[in-house]
Amino acid sequence: MPVELLTLAIAALMAIVVAAVLSRRTGIATPLVLLVVGIVFSVIPATPDFELEPDWILIGALPPLLYATAVQVPVVDLRRSFGMITWLSVTLVIVSALAVGAVVHLIAPDVSFAAGVALGAVVSPTDAVAATAIGKRLGLPHRLMTVLEGESLLNDASALVVLRTALLAITAGFSLGDAVFDFAKAVVLAVVIGFVVGHATVWLRSKLDDPVLMTAVSFIVPFLAFLPAEEAEASGVVAVVVAGLVTGHYGARKFSARERLTERTNWLTLQFLVENGVFLLMGLQLESLLRDLDESNSTVPEVLAISAVVFALLLVLRVGFVGVEVLSERRQQPKLDAMRERLDQISTRVDTMTEEGGERIDSERGQQRLSMYRRRVQRGKADVDYQESEPITARGGAVLSWAGMRGVVTLAAALTIGPEVDERTLLITVAFVVAVASLLLYGGTLPLVIRWLGVTGTDPTKQRDEVVDLFGDITSTAVTALGPLDQIVIDGQRIDPDVAEQSLSWLDRIEERRADATPEALTQATQRVLLHREFIALMRDALHEERAIGAYSTGALTMASSMIDAQELRLER
Repeated sequence: MPVELLTLAIAALMAIVVAAVLSRRTGIATPLVLLVVGIVFSVIPATPDFELEPDWILIGALPPLLYATAVQVPVVDLRRSFGMITWLSVTLVIVSALAVGAVVHLIAPDVSFAAGVALGAVVSPTDAVAATAIGKRLGLPHRLMTVLEGESLLNDASALVVLRTALLAITAGFSLGDAVFDFAKAVVLAVVIGFVVGHATVWLRSKLDDPVLMTAVSFIVPFLAFLPAEEAEASGVVAVVVAGLVTGHYGARKFSARERLTERTNWLTLQFLVENGVFLLMGLQLESLLRDLDESNSTVPEVLAISAVVFALLLVLRVGFVGVEVLSERRQQPKLDAMRERLDQISTRVDTMTEEGGERIDSERGQQRLSMYRRRVQRGKADVDYQESEPITARGGAVLSWAGMRGVVTLAAALTIGPEVDERTLLITVAFVVAVASLLLYGGTLPLVIRWLGVTGTDPTKQRDEVVDLFGDITSTAVTALGPLDQIVIDGQRIDPDVAEQSLSWLDRIEERRADATPEALTQATQRVLLHREFIALMRDALHEERAIGAYSTGALTMASSMIDAQELRLER
């Protein structure tokens, strides 16, 4: 048996790699290729049965996948689009679940309203894996990508809470007040747990000073957040997302370039295998689902009819909800103008206070308060600029509407519906059909829709110019932070002003020359290395500040961070 399992695992790994290669050559997203491969193999008699255990996905695969995505999502971008993300990931999920419940109960009276809501809950959350893979390849605008990723991070949590409530209503009745309270408690408690776990593990990993150990610890972070939250009857999904956001935000500052590079490489590999493996596993469920359906009172035509109605209803609701946000974006220009005017007034007032001076302003505390006000004004202006430069247009809204793919979480959540629910097999099969249809239809045609609508991201030339401006700003900030060249002291050692001046004149040459091994040259080389390390640290601090303000795009910030990392890695050789 162990040999058979190992053989199957090797075969699955080979299938994933081959599918990824085919995906790059054909342009079809890897999850779609693997889904079709799984479906084909499921109907071959020689293929062994694969019974999908819900816990494999909901506990084993979902936490690390959510964590891996959350770490990469910039908090600033998430904050700027948080209204739209919560609108789609919470409100749309709840409305979709209720609407599906009502419609399914209407067309199939044997299915109770609560059971219909349970079905609606499992088919409501979208899976952005295929959509983001396509979007990155075709260069979708960054804000659209942020909304897609942010929605997929949070909608699983709201869907699972609605599912839990619906299943409870089937067995023990329903109370709106209790449901609202339980939802709020689950979210608040999960945020607290995720925040604590995120900060605690960032602190612990920053003390290890070993890329291998640090990466090993990172593999258990999702479960350190998920399991305690679930035990406390909170949302484990939300806890994992918060822990990932905290890690991504503070890890850029706390971890070295080598540590982050090692972690990123290992996590990309793990994410690639798990993310694509679950779609292969999903396709392999077809034969067992058909067998269960054959043993039940339901028929294939009935399943297809209900699935078609549910699919159409979900599409109509998604188009409507996205349309509301697009209209809202169009009407917010007066608000943005008023906000910019108010920020200009605050900025003028701060400048006036600085010019007038005074004891309170000249004090250290006064200077800190002025600096805080300036940062808030800069952040506010950057937010306004972002909203104006990256609006969700009608074309972008069409792409969001057509990116409503459902994934393996839908099937795994459906399998948690217990045998006490009448028509359980019908509900699970409908969920599977809706998920597969959405993946094949939306995923297969999304590239055509994007090209047809002409939705594109930032021009590469413009982004390169932005990176140049950003690098100039953080370099200037770092030079200023070093202070006068004749007063630089690092780790208790005073830096020779001549060495400092020479180093700052060729910052792009980080590696030290070792041709001259005289004591004087070695002393200068040591000072130069100290200075370069300090300068890189100051540049990273300046970059972190620019990231918090948000005046530059995420693409420019990421590119600048990579350039600083490259300098740090060269220095370590």
